[in-house]
Amino acid sequence: MAKLPIVLAPDPVLKAKAKPIEQVDDSIRRLMDDMLETMYAAPGIGLAANQVGVLQRVLVLDVAREGEPPRPMGMANPEVFWQSDELSTYNEGCLSLPEQYADITRPAEVKVRYLDRDGKRQELEADGLLATCVQHEIDHLNGVLFVDYLSALKRNMIMRKLAKLKKQKAEDGE
Repeated sequence: MAKLPIVLAPDPVLKAKAKPIEQVDDSIRRLMDDMLETMYAAPGIGLAANQVGVLQRVLVLDVAREGEPPRPMGMANPEVFWQSDELSTYNEGCLSLPEQYADITRPAEVKVRYLDRDGKRQELEADGLLATCVQHEIDHLNGVLFVDYLSALKRNMIMRKLAKLKKQKAEDGE
């Protein structure tokens, strides 16, 4: 397994729509493993392939709480096929938008179809943090960032901060 570099906003790859994968093969399983290692090291609870510069519809997540055993999940071609009318709001952050957080309102429950590590079709019923996380990561695969749910004013403030941070890191040779 290898830790991958996380793409930071603003970067065009984060706004691009990822392509569906044909099948889950060894290269996709390796990508999932590398993404999990990257996500855990960050640390984070979810990571979409766009965030490591790969435009394939693959995401990983693990919403196990501190002290619980890890529950890593890898999903290929995930799609929400049902969402509740009830909404919930979470204070979301993103590994591609370091140190930026905002309250985002999404459906409280979702049902998702995807291919697992073995290429088997699965369905997941999710609520709470898992529902929020899977929607956040699927948004990434569609080129949508959590800040896209904010007002233009708030979004632009965050993106300017990130552009400045990115420029400073480049100047510092990071």
